[in-house]
Amino acid sequence: MSILKKALTTAAMATVLMAGTAQADTQRIALVVKALGIGFFEAANEGAQEAAAELGDVEIIYTGPTSTTAEGQIEVINALIAQGVDAIAISANDPDSVAPALRRAMQRGITVISWDSGVAPEGRQMHLNPSSSELIGNTIIKLAADHMPEGGDVAVLSATATSTNQNIWIEEMTKVMDNYPDINLVATVYGDDLADKSYREAQGLMSTYPDLKAIIAPTTVGILAASQAVADAGKIGEVNVTGLGLPSEMAGAVESGATISFAIWNPIDLGYAATMLAYNIANGAVAEPGASIPMGRMGEAVLDENNEAAMSDPFTYDASNIDEFKSIF
Repeated sequence: MSILKKALTTAAMATVLMAGTAQADTQRIALVVKALGIGFFEAANEGAQEAAAELGDVEIIYTGPTSTTAEGQIEVINALIAQGVDAIAISANDPDSVAPALRRAMQRGITVISWDSGVAPEGRQMHLNPSSSELIGNTIIKLAADHMPEGGDVAVLSATATSTNQNIWIEEMTKVMDNYPDINLVATVYGDDLADKSYREAQGLMSTYPDLKAIIAPTTVGILAASQAVADAGKIGEVNVTGLGLPSEMAGAVESGATISFAIWNPIDLGYAATMLAYNIANGAVAEPGASIPMGRMGEAVLDENNEAAMSDPFTYDASNIDEFKSIF
């Protein structure tokens, strides 16, 4: 073999070895969502990809079941354990059911955090709330009350009965109902984060409670479905739909008047922050009460006694700003 040919062969082998090393050094972070095909979580994936690009040595595995079930998420978690991913960041369909599988992941050395909708403490190292639960609970009732000067009946259209975040927000809302003595909460129903079921539940509320003034839906699927149900029932101006929604999905409802105002944090920021936290914990940051863990451009997550942190305050969207945000997420 000539000296030149030998040198080229050696260089080629070195390139392959370097490529293999680089691939081995890439950290795989799984962003596990409640279900695929939901705009909120697709926007969160955009933020996760942004964080991965910023970090440089991260591959995002965006995954989840096809429907919002704990069983589907458990299957996904078991597959990720078999793949040997470095970290799992999950928005849970059920806080307790997924915990054993996630505990097995941690026993295998996989970093586990929850975000958006939490996991029981034994199944994760920390949880990132999109905002303060107290602030969200106060916000969703205030959004309804602001447009009910004479009070009246309101109802809640939630996601699943076991959804951690939904239940906490509704609980926090009920804690401040005394601040609105003229408002009467008549029912809480569940649409399971399915558009058709949420639509039917909204129809049922309007039929059962003919004096209903507002439907509060702290779920992006539910608020959109309820807005459509109100429009189809010809009750725009009679029943106001509010809660938590995506500007891109709710722009039409705001324009029609079915929704006067609603709130949400930025899911892109949430996916970004969750990825940063999972990465930093996987690389040595200690998740313990009182710790401050970097979230990149989102600042730092300060963990409370339950190893939970809040990302940011919710933001209100209405006719004055919906056009600005509807093309973003």
